[in-house]
Amino acid sequence: MTVRSHQPLQRDRAPVPAPVSPRPQHRSAREVSFIVCTRNRVAVLEACIKSIQTACRSHPAFAAEVVVVDNGSTDCTAERLASIADTSDIPLTAVREPRPGLAAARNAGLARARGRVLVFVDDDCRVDGHYLRDLQRHYASGEQWLIRGGRVEIGDARDLPFTIKRSLVRERLTPDVHPGGFVLGCNMTMHRDVAARIGPFDGRFGAGGPLRSAEDTDYLVRAMLLGIPVEYVPDMTIFHHHGRRDRKSIDKLHRDYSLGNGALCLKHIRHAPWLLRHFYWAVREAFRELAAGPAFDRDLNLSHWPIVLMNLLGAARFAILLLARSPQARPVRQDQQANAEAR
Repeated sequence: MTVRSHQPLQRDRAPVPAPVSPRPQHRSAREVSFIVCTRNRVAVLEACIKSIQTACRSHPAFAAEVVVVDNGSTDCTAERLASIADTSDIPLTAVREPRPGLAAARNAGLARARGRVLVFVDDDCRVDGHYLRDLQRHYASGEQWLIRGGRVEIGDARDLPFTIKRSLVRERLTPDVHPGGFVLGCNMTMHRDVAARIGPFDGRFGAGGPLRSAEDTDYLVRAMLLGIPVEYVPDMTIFHHHGRRDRKSIDKLHRDYSLGNGALCLKHIRHAPWLLRHFYWAVREAFRELAAGPAFDRDLNLSHWPIVLMNLLGAARFAILLLARSPQARPVRQDQQANAEAR
């Protein structure tokens, strides 16, 4: 199944780290940077790194590096990364980011990466051996001002078919399609100038953050609002070894995705009101289920009702986060204005 969500979203700028520099600094540039964020999953991480190294060796003309962000691991991740970096024939940089959350880790990777093209790969994924060939072909086409995502296959047949995208159709995101799952964050690429234009990931979203998910979906919405296209291509394949083999873990992930997408609905509702249609459609389909209508996902028998309920909870949680920081926002702006007037 393709990860989907039917819900609304909105736009508010959170205080986040400085955006990635539009040009690599201090070190020689490379063509592509693989950015991998990890926390306490050294076993799957090593397999991920090996697959990237293999893909890089298969296409050495497209010079690559690997940037691994250790997001506060307490296992032996740091030691293993040091050992791998010492022996790797592909440049590997280990970055320590103690602030919790996938968004913070992605931002740390953005800050350290020096490649012209940035590729986000999750630590439980393995890259196809022809990935760089496909990547170079797409970016050599002349169109670089976009976000592009590739095919995501299930990595282990024992895992349930979730958080994958198997579509064979090349397409672009439009307001008629919910952005959740259109391009998956475990296989998302962009030119570094695109990342510089959009800015950092919103730290409120993503695994480990208060809103649990959707930092990648938020990035897609922000790109669209800037007029930057979002494209899915049926190659550039990675294999997702997510390890979820029981219904309980899938149900939890389904709820977490819906929570994050509900928060996005409120964040972007002013500038992307078309996202409200997806929430309406989810509500409509949920009531149809009561009359024996189709489930959200027929293969896994996932209901629309968790989407609706968690969307509402996510929107409420986002509102609370806004209210929690609003008292500090006004004095800061007043101080800044006073300093400006003093000059």
